[in-house]
Amino acid sequence: MGNGQDDLNLVALEFEVQRGRLQALAQRMLGSAAEAEDAVQEAWLRLSRSETAEIDNLAGWLTTVVSRVCLNMLQSRGTRREDALEDYDAPEAAIGPEQEALLGDSIGAALLVVLDTLSPTERLAFVLHDMFAVPFEDIAPILGKTPAAARQLASRGRRRVRGIDEITIDRERQQEVVTAFLAASRSGDFAALLELLDPDVVVRADAIGIAMGADAEVRGAQAVANTFAGRARAARPVLVDGLAGLVWMTAGTPRMVFDFTVVDGRIAGIEMLADPILLAELDLEPLG
Repeated sequence: MGNGQDDLNLVALEFEVQRGRLQALAQRMLGSAAEAEDAVQEAWLRLSRSETAEIDNLAGWLTTVVSRVCLNMLQSRGTRREDALEDYDAPEAAIGPEQEALLGDSIGAALLVVLDTLSPTERLAFVLHDMFAVPFEDIAPILGKTPAAARQLASRGRRRVRGIDEITIDRERQQEVVTAFLAASRSGDFAALLELLDPDVVVRADAIGIAMGADAEVRGAQAVANTFAGRARAARPVLVDGLAGLVWMTAGTPRMVFDFTVVDGRIAGIEMLADPILLAELDLEPLG
């Protein structure tokens, strides 16, 4: 085992790999490059004081820390910052291709104005899920809320930003993946399902879904492909709060919604939602 300084140096190198993504994340949450840099620096200070050997997923840990720091900063703003738009600029630090892609279509002034009208929790839920594909089950603990509540916060934020062309969300790719998943599921094409699923994909059902016979949780591409192969014949494609998903209906009433999280062209998560109260609040728009 290396000494303390060696361990710290290794952590510093790993942090630098994540810096560009964290800066992009914080900048979208705060609308300010200077404040975003402060949030990222605070994350580094907390990391340097932590027992890093106990952190299993450094990227996830840092995302959580930066998100909480940003949420605190947003909540501490007594009044809307008048200099937010003036302060916004692309980060000057050199970043790699992946981080450059994240910042490639930097959000513009129009979207920043809209984001400034959201509550801190709406803004965080929307940015994390819609811009960075963080699943709601990971967003919920950051906000201290349930995944369903986090979803509703993101949905409210999404409704306000509709029509803003500058937002970088690959909705078309999400729709292509969900459509291909439905076709592979119906035909029982196991190999095609595996191609569409992230190796660490997680499927979760809410309490009502479990009562209807769904498994509470299924993990891994093989298990998820087995679950859906040859099924979903009654499911229909829909937009779920603006993003492609599936719905199972009886007598014109939604009974279960399948909400997808797509990352890098693969399905990283599926939420099976059957709570009638939640379903009544979802904005479902038929596709095809």
